[in-house]
Amino acid sequence: MTGSSRPTRVDEDLWNAAVADAQVQHRSAVQQINRWIRIGRELESSPGVSQRDVQWVLAGDGSYDDLSEREQAIVRAEWDQRITERREALDFEAEFTEPGESWSESDDTGDVVIRPTHD
Repeated sequence: MTGSSRPTRVDEDLWNAAVADAQVQHRSAVQQINRWIRIGRELESSPGVSQRDVQWVLAGDGSYDDLSEREQAIVRAEWDQRITERREALDFEAEFTEPGESWSESDDTGDVVIRPTHD
């Protein structure tokens, strides 16, 4: 079966994981990502998965422990995506610079660097 393809962006960590897994599975990285997409689609639509219960847990109104293993896998994937998006949206430099506060961080060698306020 041959289908058309669409250009899309893939997070670097996902691409790197696909490249690594693809080598072991004798696939291209694109084939590996497509496989993961199909597995995810099947998992979410399988008879043993209640999307209502999954959404309930994601909204904070249900217990993760009450979900089936498949439902827990879906919740963990969603949590991972949400954490990644929030982490990528962080801009501590702007957050400290705007009110004129200095901050410290470690450089690539692990040494502490104090960043002064900008006037």
